[in-house]
Amino acid sequence: MTTDLTTGPPLKRIAVFAGPLLAGLLFQQAYQLADALVVGRTIGMHALAAVGASGSIIFLLLGFTIGLCNGLAIPVAKAFGASDPDGVRRSVATGAVIAAAVAALITIGGIPLSRQLLVWLNTPAELIPDATTFLTIILAGSATIVAFNYLSAIIRALGDSTTPLIFLAGSSLLNIAGVIALVSWTPLGVAGAALATVLAQLTSVIACLVLVAKRMPQLRPQGEQWRPRHAELTESARLGMPMGFQMSIIAIGTLVLQYAINSLGSDAVAAFTAASRVDFLAMTPMQAAGMAVATFVAQNRGARQWERIRQGVTQMAWLISGVAIVVGVVCIVWGTQMVRAFAGADAHAETIVHDAHTLLTVNGFVYASLGLLFVFRSALQGMGDARISTISGVIELVLRSAAALALVAPLGFLGTVLAAPLAWFGALAVLAWAWQRQRRRLALLAEESIPPAPRPVEVAVPRPAV
Repeated sequence: MTTDLTTGPPLKRIAVFAGPLLAGLLFQQAYQLADALVVGRTIGMHALAAVGASGSIIFLLLGFTIGLCNGLAIPVAKAFGASDPDGVRRSVATGAVIAAAVAALITIGGIPLSRQLLVWLNTPAELIPDATTFLTIILAGSATIVAFNYLSAIIRALGDSTTPLIFLAGSSLLNIAGVIALVSWTPLGVAGAALATVLAQLTSVIACLVLVAKRMPQLRPQGEQWRPRHAELTESARLGMPMGFQMSIIAIGTLVLQYAINSLGSDAVAAFTAASRVDFLAMTPMQAAGMAVATFVAQNRGARQWERIRQGVTQMAWLISGVAIVVGVVCIVWGTQMVRAFAGADAHAETIVHDAHTLLTVNGFVYASLGLLFVFRSALQGMGDARISTISGVIELVLRSAAALALVAPLGFLGTVLAAPLAWFGALAVLAWAWQRQRRRLALLAEESIPPAPRPVEVAVPRPAV
């Protein structure tokens, strides 16, 4: 079902459109929460730290995959909009070939390096066996992650955003059930948590393929359409790869941050893992707002609704700032209780909970800056300004990495906690400046598009005869 954001009250239209996006992000977080809750309470905080030690690597894989697949779906949407069924099928086939090649590279190249990647990240020695097991299984099933994200992207390219959400919800519920069953009722330990995730993704892939086979013939390439041309491969790769790398910028910063945290020991890793689960959940309204703003701006840019763009982005910036303040207060006041849900009866639980709450408290005070970062970055992307968005991402990467490496020695765990807010402030400074320039440009465009007021008609009044 397509959504037209060029009419109606801007704020209401953006907020309604963001609802399903928020639901999808929440279901994605359900994967991580299920692993952390069950592993932490059933096996212990040591096992939770082992799962978290590989989290930054998996985050890098997931971020790159989502960006890549969204880029590969652009030619599909373009052909669909042009009423070119052959082009749609050829684009689907071309994207599938590239996605399959990437999945193969991740699997073949990643599995042998699983342990070494964790060593390079300075993972505590006692965590490496379980962390290697978890990461190896996820990498072995990476084809299911790539396939699900690609199938979801091409279905959305036809204007259907509801079906991928339904499959994602089903996958999340399956993952939760699988983690409970494989961790609680079998001796698999952390391997069971990883296996549950892969099996849930595989089930969703099969469901998507069945849907395409039965109800979406326009997405089924046949015969010669499976032989992509060089120009088609080049175009899809040109769109997909940069989007994948752009999505990976934050993940690379997280890798550096993980390196700094690992140097503090397994308790610090467990605290960061538990707090991050809550932190990522708290960020979802801001992420959904950003995604909705990007679509809103892009549609209204096409409709040349310049003043509507200014109005909608400004209203959304105020709304998401308010939401971020509320979310921050919740994390500050009830963060300890939320983190303790992961800890169970672990001997080091109180130390871990205290450190985790420190992260939530610091971030809670500055979530409003993160909300504005998402809104302004997405608005600029919607206006076609990828340059500033990329620059801000690089600034965020550099500041996060530098802060983590420079502050961990003098400040310990607090130093790693401060890395993210400092990166947000640096990126936001650039984005806010760029958006203000864009707002002024939009104001000029709005004035130029307003037709001049009609001049008054001069009526000749006859002079009285003398």
